[in-house]
Amino acid sequence: MPGSIRLYIDAALAAGLTVEATAAQAHHLATVMRRASGDPLRLFNGRDGEFAARIGPLGRDKASFHVEDRLRPQPREPDLWLVFALLKRDATDLVVQKATELGASALLPVITERTIAGRVNEARLAAIAIEASEQCERLTLPRVLTPRPLTTVLREWQPARQLFAAAERAAAPAIRAANGPAALLVGPEGGFTPAELDALRAHPFVTVVSLGPRILRAETACIAGLALLQAGNCG
Repeated sequence: MPGSIRLYIDAALAAGLTVEATAAQAHHLATVMRRASGDPLRLFNGRDGEFAARIGPLGRDKASFHVEDRLRPQPREPDLWLVFALLKRDATDLVVQKATELGASALLPVITERTIAGRVNEARLAAIAIEASEQCERLTLPRVLTPRPLTTVLREWQPARQLFAAAERAAAPAIRAANGPAALLVGPEGGFTPAELDALRAHPFVTVVSLGPRILRAETACIAGLALLQAGNCG
Protein backbone atom coordinates (compact mmCIF):
# COMPACT_ATOMS: atom_id res chain seq x y z
CA MET A 1 0.00 0.00 0.00
CA PRO A 2 1.64 3.30 -1.03
CA GLY A 3 0.50 5.18 2.07
CA SER A 4 2.38 2.79 4.34
CA ILE A 5 5.78 4.18 3.34
CA ARG A 6 7.32 6.42 6.01
CA LEU A 7 10.53 8.36 5.48
CA TYR A 8 12.74 10.39 7.76
CA ILE A 9 13.56 13.83 6.34
CA ASP A 10 16.05 16.20 7.93
CA ALA A 11 14.34 19.32 6.52
CA ALA A 12 11.62 21.32 8.25
CA LEU A 13 8.09 20.06 7.59
CA ALA A 14 4.89 22.08 7.21
CA ALA A 15 1.85 21.89 4.99
CA GLY A 16 2.54 23.36 1.57
CA LEU A 17 6.31 22.90 1.57
CA THR A 18 8.29 20.97 -1.02
CA VAL A 19 11.27 19.06 0.37
CA GLU A 20 14.03 17.17 -1.38
CA ALA A 21 14.70 13.46 -1.00
CA THR A 22 18.17 12.03 -0.63
CA ALA A 23 19.62 10.14 -3.58
CA ALA A 24 19.24 6.89 -1.62
CA GLN A 25 15.57 7.59 -0.89
CA ALA A 26 14.87 8.42 -4.54
CA HIS A 27 16.59 5.22 -5.67
CA HIS A 28 14.66 3.15 -3.14
CA LEU A 29 11.30 4.61 -4.13
CA ALA A 30 11.87 4.38 -7.88
CA THR A 31 13.67 1.07 -8.29
CA VAL A 32 12.86 -0.98 -5.18
CA MET A 33 9.36 0.16 -4.20
CA ARG A 34 8.29 0.95 -7.79
CA ARG A 35 6.56 4.16 -6.76
CA ALA A 36 5.63 6.99 -9.12
CA SER A 37 4.97 10.71 -9.01
CA GLY A 38 1.74 11.45 -7.14
CA ASP A 39 1.92 8.40 -4.86
CA PRO A 40 1.29 9.11 -1.15
CA LEU A 41 3.69 8.57 1.72
CA ARG A 42 4.34 9.92 5.20
CA LEU A 43 7.23 12.08 6.37
CA PHE A 44 8.71 12.90 9.79
CA ASN A 45 11.79 14.77 10.95
CA GLY A 46 11.87 14.25 14.72
CA ARG A 47 10.73 17.82 15.37
CA ASP A 48 7.51 18.78 13.60
CA GLY A 49 5.36 15.65 13.82
CA GLU A 50 4.26 13.39 10.97
CA PHE A 51 2.87 14.70 7.67
CA ALA A 52 1.05 13.25 4.70
CA ALA A 53 2.92 13.94 1.47
CA ARG A 54 3.01 13.04 -2.20
CA ILE A 55 5.92 12.18 -4.39
CA GLY A 56 6.80 14.90 -6.88
CA PRO A 57 9.12 14.43 -9.85
CA LEU A 58 10.89 11.11 -9.31
CA GLY A 59 14.10 9.86 -10.89
CA ARG A 60 16.58 7.14 -10.03
CA ASP A 61 18.64 9.40 -7.79
CA LYS A 62 16.51 12.51 -7.33
CA ALA A 63 13.03 13.19 -5.99
CA SER A 64 10.99 15.76 -4.15
CA PHE A 65 7.98 15.52 -1.85
CA HIS A 66 4.98 17.85 -1.64
CA VAL A 67 3.99 18.12 2.04
CA GLU A 68 0.27 18.07 2.84
CA ASP A 69 -1.59 17.93 6.17
CA ARG A 70 -0.04 17.05 9.51
CA LEU A 71 -1.20 13.62 10.65
CA ARG A 72 0.33 13.55 14.15
CA PRO A 73 1.82 16.24 16.38
CA GLN A 74 5.29 15.77 17.81
CA PRO A 75 4.92 13.88 21.12
CA ARG A 76 6.97 14.16 24.25
CA GLU A 77 8.95 10.93 24.57
CA PRO A 78 10.74 9.22 27.49
CA ASP A 79 14.29 10.36 28.22
CA LEU A 80 15.80 6.89 28.31
CA TRP A 81 19.36 6.10 27.24
CA LEU A 82 21.05 2.82 26.47
CA VAL A 83 24.74 2.59 27.36
CA PHE A 84 26.17 -0.68 26.09
CA ALA A 85 29.55 -2.28 25.64
CA LEU A 86 30.39 -2.62 21.96
CA LEU A 87 29.63 -6.06 20.59
CA LYS A 88 30.40 -7.79 17.31
CA ARG A 89 28.89 -6.12 14.27
CA ASP A 90 25.68 -8.16 13.91
CA ALA A 91 24.92 -8.01 17.63
CA THR A 92 25.55 -4.26 17.75
CA ASP A 93 23.27 -3.76 14.73
CA LEU A 94 20.53 -5.72 16.51
CA VAL A 95 20.91 -3.68 19.69
CA VAL A 96 20.61 -0.39 17.78
CA GLN A 97 17.54 -1.61 15.89
CA LYS A 98 15.68 -2.93 18.92
CA ALA A 99 16.65 -0.07 21.23
CA THR A 100 15.23 2.34 18.65
CA GLU A 101 11.98 0.36 18.51
CA LEU A 102 11.80 0.40 22.32
CA GLY A 103 12.09 4.18 22.52
CA ALA A 104 15.67 4.79 23.65
CA SER A 105 16.46 8.48 23.18
CA ALA A 106 20.25 8.03 23.00
CA LEU A 107 22.55 5.10 22.26
CA LEU A 108 26.02 5.32 23.78
CA PRO A 109 28.49 2.51 22.99
CA VAL A 110 31.26 2.14 25.57
CA ILE A 111 34.60 0.40 25.75
CA THR A 112 35.03 -1.82 28.81
CA GLU A 113 37.90 -4.02 29.95
CA ARG A 114 36.36 -7.09 28.28
CA THR A 115 35.10 -5.35 25.12
CA ILE A 116 36.25 -7.28 22.06
CA ALA A 117 35.03 -5.02 19.24
CA GLY A 118 37.42 -2.17 18.58
CA ARG A 119 35.71 -0.08 15.92
CA VAL A 120 32.23 0.91 14.88
CA ASN A 121 30.75 2.44 11.74
CA GLU A 122 28.72 5.30 13.20
CA ALA A 123 27.08 6.15 9.86
CA ARG A 124 25.90 2.55 9.55
CA LEU A 125 24.40 2.58 13.06
CA ALA A 126 22.66 5.90 12.37
CA ALA A 127 21.17 4.43 9.18
CA ILE A 128 19.91 1.41 11.13
CA ALA A 129 18.28 3.73 13.68
CA ILE A 130 16.57 5.71 10.91
CA GLU A 131 15.23 2.57 9.25
CA ALA A 132 13.95 1.24 12.58
CA SER A 133 12.19 4.55 13.36
CA GLU A 134 10.55 4.55 9.94
CA GLN A 135 9.33 0.98 10.38
CA CYS A 136 8.03 1.23 13.96
CA GLU A 137 6.18 4.55 13.43
CA ARG A 138 8.30 6.38 15.94
CA LEU A 139 8.44 10.16 15.37
CA THR A 140 11.97 10.72 16.65
CA LEU A 141 15.44 9.28 16.13
CA PRO A 142 17.75 8.26 18.93
CA ARG A 143 21.10 10.01 19.07
CA VAL A 144 23.86 7.54 18.20
CA LEU A 145 26.93 8.74 20.08
CA THR A 146 30.62 8.09 19.50
CA PRO A 147 32.03 5.14 21.49
CA ARG A 148 33.92 6.16 24.62
CA PRO A 149 35.70 4.38 27.48
CA LEU A 150 33.38 3.46 30.33
CA THR A 151 35.69 5.24 32.79
CA THR A 152 35.28 8.49 30.83
CA VAL A 153 31.51 8.13 30.63
CA LEU A 154 31.24 7.62 34.39
CA ARG A 155 33.55 10.55 35.13
CA GLU A 156 31.47 12.93 32.98
CA TRP A 157 28.01 11.55 33.84
CA GLN A 158 25.31 14.00 34.90
CA PRO A 159 24.09 12.74 38.31
CA ALA A 160 20.47 13.77 37.65
CA ARG A 161 20.17 10.81 35.28
CA GLN A 162 19.82 7.47 37.06
CA LEU A 163 22.13 4.81 35.66
CA PHE A 164 20.96 1.21 36.10
CA ALA A 165 23.88 -1.18 35.59
CA ALA A 166 22.82 -4.72 34.71
CA ALA A 167 25.18 -7.17 36.40
CA GLU A 168 25.02 -10.93 36.04
CA ARG A 169 25.77 -13.20 39.00
CA ALA A 170 25.55 -10.23 41.35
CA ALA A 171 23.60 -9.97 44.56
CA ALA A 172 21.53 -7.06 43.31
CA PRO A 173 17.86 -6.05 43.39
CA ALA A 174 15.69 -6.69 40.35
CA ILE A 175 15.57 -3.87 37.83
CA ARG A 176 12.58 -1.60 38.38
CA ALA A 177 10.65 0.84 36.26
CA ALA A 178 12.21 4.29 36.28
CA ASN A 179 10.62 7.72 36.27
CA GLY A 180 12.45 10.70 34.87
CA PRO A 181 15.78 10.71 33.05
CA ALA A 182 17.34 7.25 33.21
CA ALA A 183 19.82 5.00 31.45
CA LEU A 184 20.54 1.30 31.25
CA LEU A 185 24.15 0.10 31.22
CA VAL A 186 24.87 -3.36 29.81
CA GLY A 187 28.36 -4.84 29.79
CA PRO A 188 30.10 -7.06 27.25
CA GLU A 189 29.90 -10.81 26.83
CA GLY A 190 31.64 -12.04 29.97
CA GLY A 191 30.26 -9.17 32.05
CA PHE A 192 31.99 -6.40 33.93
CA THR A 193 35.25 -7.05 35.75
CA PRO A 194 35.27 -6.88 39.58
CA ALA A 195 37.16 -3.60 39.36
CA GLU A 196 34.51 -2.15 37.05
CA LEU A 197 31.70 -3.26 39.37
CA ASP A 198 33.50 -1.61 42.31
CA ALA A 199 33.87 1.59 40.29
CA LEU A 200 30.18 1.52 39.37
CA ARG A 201 29.08 1.05 42.96
CA ALA A 202 31.23 3.99 44.04
CA HIS A 203 29.00 6.43 42.12
CA PRO A 204 25.79 7.52 43.89
CA PHE A 205 23.90 7.84 40.60
CA VAL A 206 24.50 4.15 39.75
CA THR A 207 22.18 1.36 40.85
CA VAL A 208 23.48 -2.15 40.17
CA VAL A 209 20.52 -4.33 39.22
CA SER A 210 19.70 -7.87 38.17
CA LEU A 211 17.74 -8.87 35.07
CA GLY A 212 16.80 -12.23 36.52
CA PRO A 213 18.31 -15.60 37.40
CA ARG A 214 19.52 -16.50 33.89
CA ILE A 215 22.73 -15.43 32.18
CA LEU A 216 21.57 -13.42 29.18
CA ARG A 217 23.51 -12.62 26.05
CA ALA A 218 24.47 -8.95 26.02
CA GLU A 219 22.06 -8.07 23.21
CA THR A 220 19.22 -9.87 25.03
CA ALA A 221 20.04 -7.97 28.22
CA CYS A 222 19.80 -4.65 26.34
CA ILE A 223 16.35 -5.50 24.99
CA ALA A 224 14.97 -6.94 28.24
CA GLY A 225 16.33 -4.15 30.40
CA LEU A 226 15.02 -1.40 28.15
CA ALA A 227 11.59 -2.99 28.04
CA LEU A 228 11.44 -2.97 31.85
CA LEU A 229 12.65 0.62 32.19
CA GLN A 230 10.41 1.71 29.29
CA ALA A 231 7.37 0.40 31.18
CA GLY A 232 7.94 3.08 33.79
CA ASN A 233 8.47 5.85 31.24
CA CYS A 234 5.38 5.37 29.06
CA GLY A 235 3.05 8.32 29.00
